[in-house]
Amino acid sequence: MDTLNTTNSLLGLGALSLVYLMPKIKQRLELSRAKHRSLAGHSKMSKRIARMLPFYEYDEQRFFDSDGASAQVAQQRRAAFYELAWQLTCASPKSIAATSSAEAGISDLQFTSRYRVPFQYSQFVKKHLKSGSFLSSSGGVFLKDLDDQVFYDLTGSYGVNVLGNDFYKHCMQAAHDAAKDLGPVLGSYHPSVSRNVERLKRISGLDEVSFHMSGTEAVMQAVRLARYHSRKKYLVRFCGAYHGWWGDVQPGIGNPSTAYDTFTLAEMSEATLRVLATRKDIACVLVNPLQALHPNQNAPGDSALADSSRRANFDREAYGQWLKKLRAVCDKQGIALIFDEVFVGFRLASGGAQEYFGVQADLVTYGKTLGGGFPVGVLCGASRWMRRFDPQRPVDVCFARGTFNAHPYVMAAMDEFLSQLETENIAAIYSGLDERWNQRASQFNARMESEGLPVRVANLSSIWTVLYTEPSRYNWMFQYYLKAQGLALSWVGTGRVVFSLNYTQTDFEVVLERFVLAAKKMEQAGWWSAVSENNKQLTNKGIKRSILKEMLRVRFSALSYRVRGRSIAPSASTAESSSTV
Repeated sequence: MDTLNTTNSLLGLGALSLVYLMPKIKQRLELSRAKHRSLAGHSKMSKRIARMLPFYEYDEQRFFDSDGASAQVAQQRRAAFYELAWQLTCASPKSIAATSSAEAGISDLQFTSRYRVPFQYSQFVKKHLKSGSFLSSSGGVFLKDLDDQVFYDLTGSYGVNVLGNDFYKHCMQAAHDAAKDLGPVLGSYHPSVSRNVERLKRISGLDEVSFHMSGTEAVMQAVRLARYHSRKKYLVRFCGAYHGWWGDVQPGIGNPSTAYDTFTLAEMSEATLRVLATRKDIACVLVNPLQALHPNQNAPGDSALADSSRRANFDREAYGQWLKKLRAVCDKQGIALIFDEVFVGFRLASGGAQEYFGVQADLVTYGKTLGGGFPVGVLCGASRWMRRFDPQRPVDVCFARGTFNAHPYVMAAMDEFLSQLETENIAAIYSGLDERWNQRASQFNARMESEGLPVRVANLSSIWTVLYTEPSRYNWMFQYYLKAQGLALSWVGTGRVVFSLNYTQTDFEVVLERFVLAAKKMEQAGWWSAVSENNKQLTNKGIKRSILKEMLRVRFSALSYRVRGRSIAPSASTAESSSTV
């Protein structure tokens, strides 16, 4: 009898446990379904895999025939490579020397120089294809290096340069003239602050403003306030989106710690909407409208350009509808909808992405261009989300301060920027903006197609991503041919081409001609000769498979060394020269 009672009790406890656990299991399954299937949608898994990937590099022979090219094509590439290296070195000796001298003391330079191209090629490229990181002046749509070499500026200064370098020079000079009497005094406000607040409230459609020194800081404060007022812990960000280097918004590769309170979900996904509509513990949803160009994909840097599978395509109507669905579910659940417009703010429209897509957010962050040439971060929000204290609980606060927030020179430059934004000249730039840049992208693609070149672009207004239509392991070389033609790109290479809005049609057509010439030289050099070892056409899938085999071979070779009691893995050059990986 006692045994029967014990059994019944255990069964009852099991049933109660199952009843308790079933909703949690269902919730967890729904969360898993809402993640994107790529590694970018699984931050913990991506970090584990990243730690497992071994380093190896190609020796000179393998560098030129890593796609199985014939000896003739490899020799063609080798000759072109050294000719290009000589051309770049002769063109900018002072800039290159200054960069080389400074690199040992500037960690940023060490990072960017290492990750310009896929790691297997990186050391050989760094040794021979010298690149200068110092400039002496700017004007119009041009940049000049220390050797007086002039480049068309396609960097966008990481999003700062919306209206042209001369425009920001003017803003900075106006700031100096307006703020010089107050100088570096902090804590109190320069009179320009009041004007900035009123304009930003009008532009954002929101009630209050706080100033910060970077876009990352503005995003941090937006998330902190959302958690503070909602009393919920989880942040939802979308796969592939970048929101600065703060740990909670960068939960995958690049963050040494784990972001436990962050969900990375698929963008433009009904499964994601179901998660948002059913969970009660989500404080905010963070959107970077730049992702409209390549939803659920990371920023398209050339260090990951191992084949030609990079994709981008902007559908304004579809992305706008997605944002409206997000708005509706956030309203229903009391979730703060945050727009991170640090990059796209004032580029898509004078009212930013909110105006462009017709969606009002609860909190909006701005940065980059809004500082008028100076560093800045700004948060605008509805009053219910912006208050930093509970009036009924005197020590319940959400603290955020920064010594240089609202610096007089930054505020004066912002004042000038926002004043200029209201002028007829700037309004004329925004008039027909989408049509102008869409037409230019179409003109670019039509020209490349007519020339039979495997290069295309996808664009979100004046922000472009370069795509490749034929499989190749060497697309990352294109950035160096573009530089040789006097086109300046940011360190992410051809992943991001950002035009300032002061580009005339004549300027653009010169850039287009230089793109065509660079692509022809790239083709003539044999970098796009897509043949495999068995003389069949390369495929992106085949390229990925061959790289995976290389990695496995190096990985297991290193493990076998450890098993035999040796602590040092075989050198990459030894591994590569001893076998065809």
